[in-house]
Amino acid sequence: MNDLDVRVVPTRPGALRRAAPALLGYAAVRALGLVVLALWSGARGKDAYTLLTARWDSLWYAGVAGSGYGHEVRLPSGDVHSDLAFFPLLPWLERLVAAVSPLSYADGGFVVSLVASLAAAWGIFAVADHVYGRRAGVCAVLLWAVLPVGIVQSMAYSESLFTALAAWSLYAVLTGRWVTAGVLAGLAGLTRPVGLAVVAAVWAAGAAPFLRARARGHVLARGRSSSPRDRASFVRDRSTALEVGARSGERAGTPVIARRVRVPKGAPHSADAPGVRLRRVLGAFLAPLGAAGYVLWVGHRTGGGPLGYLDVQAGWRNGFDGGYAFARFVAGTFTSLPSAPAGLALVVGVGLVVWLYAVCVRQRQPLPLLVYAGVVTALALGASSYFGSKPRLLLPAFPLLLPLALALARLRTPRSALVVGAVAAASAVYGAFWLNGSGPP
Repeated sequence: MNDLDVRVVPTRPGALRRAAPALLGYAAVRALGLVVLALWSGARGKDAYTLLTARWDSLWYAGVAGSGYGHEVRLPSGDVHSDLAFFPLLPWLERLVAAVSPLSYADGGFVVSLVASLAAAWGIFAVADHVYGRRAGVCAVLLWAVLPVGIVQSMAYSESLFTALAAWSLYAVLTGRWVTAGVLAGLAGLTRPVGLAVVAAVWAAGAAPFLRARARGHVLARGRSSSPRDRASFVRDRSTALEVGARSGERAGTPVIARRVRVPKGAPHSADAPGVRLRRVLGAFLAPLGAAGYVLWVGHRTGGGPLGYLDVQAGWRNGFDGGYAFARFVAGTFTSLPSAPAGLALVVGVGLVVWLYAVCVRQRQPLPLLVYAGVVTALALGASSYFGSKPRLLLPAFPLLLPLALALARLRTPRSALVVGAVAAASAVYGAFWLNGSGPP
């Protein structure tokens, strides 16, 4: 597909009905996780709802929602834990829910998380369906739901909200809706520091047509025509999407020829059209405003200038060292026999993440997905503290699941349902065990 096919894809009627199997499956998995958590917590004399809404980061978010910024805790070690480390969009929404209902801020965080998790599931389905087809989209959502740390999707944390904004921003990029992509990326940047990954994806996608156009210009200047590969675009037309096993007897990976996009009258027919270029530039301009605005505000408030937010994070012993501290932590687990299995599990887990990203590259995922997943993974693995939270930090990196979703989609429905059911049960048990532990997830 060449640049002439980079068009805005109109929203198809029945989009919710198309996503319904994925959303129902997602809701069932999350309900199972909540039931197991309630049973496990009750057996230990704990309240499951408190674990979901009023512990660890949830308390900080609710505090910001109720009293604004300005609270900090000084530890005996000299560290200063400031609520400025927490980005404001989730507290704003918690405050909004509390203002229009009798719910508390903690309750509001739980409601926002539930709604956002469904929006995230729908966004993941939309991206996977657009790139690989409906069956792969359903499988991608179910795999995201059954992740071992999937219980976090139901907590009053910001992961679900961020993933929803990121997924729909990426979908907007893939379908040529640049301004929408920029607005959603800006909101994602108000949610978590890893909003940088969404900004990078929007920028990379916006720069790609310009770089390809320059490359073609150089080729034509040398008197040679560009190759089909040079003309490839990351924006995938519905006519080229892969509907894996969508119909009985259809082989996995068969192109769906029947669902071609009919471009509405007046739609631009070229990625280089002036209107498209303007929207692309506007989207790229809007994308970083959320994160940049909050970081600059924190720097002004603390007197630390543009880098003041890094000082706030340093008070939590958060930073980025490329994974050096994490590598030392993993190596330290092998110094005693009781902790060695945990260290081995960490090595296997990191290896699996890296392998999945390599598979994504080999399968030639669209550029925005590769950039987004790469940045999320690098920031999660390269962070210098809170090693137990790294699985949670990787939760938004849903493009890493697409190779597994394709493999699952190629199985017959009974077998794939058995696999998902078994993993969902194991995930529910692990999530209940995890949240009933001593440390924050």
